[in-house]
Amino acid sequence: MATKLLWVDDEIELLKPHIIFLKAKGYDVETVNNGNDAIDMVHENDYDLVFLDENMPGLTGLETLSKIKEHSPSLPIIMITKSEEESIMEEAIGSNISDYLIKPVNPNQILLALKKNIDHKRLQSERATINYQQEFRQIGMTLGGRLNAEEWKDVFKKLVYWELELEKTDDESMFEILQMQKKDADQQFCKFYEKNYRDWLHDKSDEKPLLTHKLMEEKVFPHLGKEPLFFIVIDNLRYDQWRTLRPLLFDYFRVEEEELYYSIIPTATQYARNALFSGMMPSEMERRHPDLWKNDEDEGGKNMFEKEFLDINVQRQALDIKTSYNKITTQQAGRKLNDNFANLLQNDLNAIVYNFVDMLSHARTDMKMIKELADDESAYRSLTKSWFEHSPLKDLLIKISESGAKVVITTDHGTTKVDNPIKIVGTREINSNLRYKRGKNMKYTDKDVFEIKNPKDYFLPQQHVSTKFVFAREDSFFAYPNNYNYYVQHFRDSFQHGGISIDEVLIPVVLLKKK
Repeated sequence: MATKLLWVDDEIELLKPHIIFLKAKGYDVETVNNGNDAIDMVHENDYDLVFLDENMPGLTGLETLSKIKEHSPSLPIIMITKSEEESIMEEAIGSNISDYLIKPVNPNQILLALKKNIDHKRLQSERATINYQQEFRQIGMTLGGRLNAEEWKDVFKKLVYWELELEKTDDESMFEILQMQKKDADQQFCKFYEKNYRDWLHDKSDEKPLLTHKLMEEKVFPHLGKEPLFFIVIDNLRYDQWRTLRPLLFDYFRVEEEELYYSIIPTATQYARNALFSGMMPSEMERRHPDLWKNDEDEGGKNMFEKEFLDINVQRQALDIKTSYNKITTQQAGRKLNDNFANLLQNDLNAIVYNFVDMLSHARTDMKMIKELADDESAYRSLTKSWFEHSPLKDLLIKISESGAKVVITTDHGTTKVDNPIKIVGTREINSNLRYKRGKNMKYTDKDVFEIKNPKDYFLPQQHVSTKFVFAREDSFFAYPNNYNYYVQHFRDSFQHGGISIDEVLIPVVLLKKK
């Protein structure tokens, strides 16, 4: 179907050469010579774009623009004007024109404006598809090699980049190919992680990446200085979600550093976030601070002492600083913290945990409406973006930018969308997490899991001699045979964490400075 245009100009007869040119290019062009007729035409027809003269007798171009936008707010309008007065341009742009041209216009200007405002999505889609086709082979060849920890981060960044680019296109087949390539990468990454993780923990590798328990020492404490430093931990924040939020901060911050680091396992809040704040691995926390560490089978919250662990970490680093710690789980708590912003500026380090993304993933599992709103990963990113745009966290970040303070944003682990149920049998004492299990006398198929028979060797708590940890890989999740159908129906296609996957393990840490 031809693109349908409306051209509004009181001297429309003088524009016949332009009209003929556009029709020859395949555009369907209708014309009127006044604002009132233009408004009627827009009410009666569906146009893809309107060319609108700014200086017309009777209803002016700006008045016509306002009336058209009332009826069709998303209709692209290109203003054509003889005037270069700044006030007219500002008023037109403030009224949401898509573009403007200065008379006299030539055919190439008109064609360029049309392609920019109508064909740009198709052109960008075609270009993205071609570019990914070219890089598909290169990524595939890279995955066929023996990658180290840094190279895996580069591959993951590329896959996320193309995921975000291709979701903007209409080429579903190419997007499916990307998902297959990402699935292949996830499978190989899990093998790489399992093969090397123990050596990283025991300093037996020259290519040891940054792990959770070293994050504050390497990425937070070095940035302490004259200005306050805000350390914001957004629970469950995946790298693709961060890349979706990042443009919303461009007006306020410069991204000074953006890296990926490796989460410890289990990629669960109880283990990863406590390790993040304490600077210790789980078995070290259990041994040194049994009053603060909670095991899976212990009653009560497992992350009740993050502030205390932070203080311990600061003391161990011999830092003479004033700190604060806040955990935000409601909008009201977020607004209250923002109201107290002046007091936060009196601290050297302000640690703030935002739990919303974690609650969103749980709500998506338990509430049908939320699951329908976030049916796939693209929609899940969109829902996260929508929350952030209207959240107290964004307001807080704007305040931080205005104050000139620095910000480190990170997370404790990511999540992965699970699809493949694997059976496991165990006693009632086994923990409830769907991506890892800890306990005795568990029965499972060895090839389905990553098994840790000696938890202490991986700096994990070991309550009994026979205690083991098992982890689900890639998109798998654990289900009990005696309630198998319930687990499959309720948890399939949900976002979970605790296991080993590229989305759970490779997570962002970002340093922001005021522009």
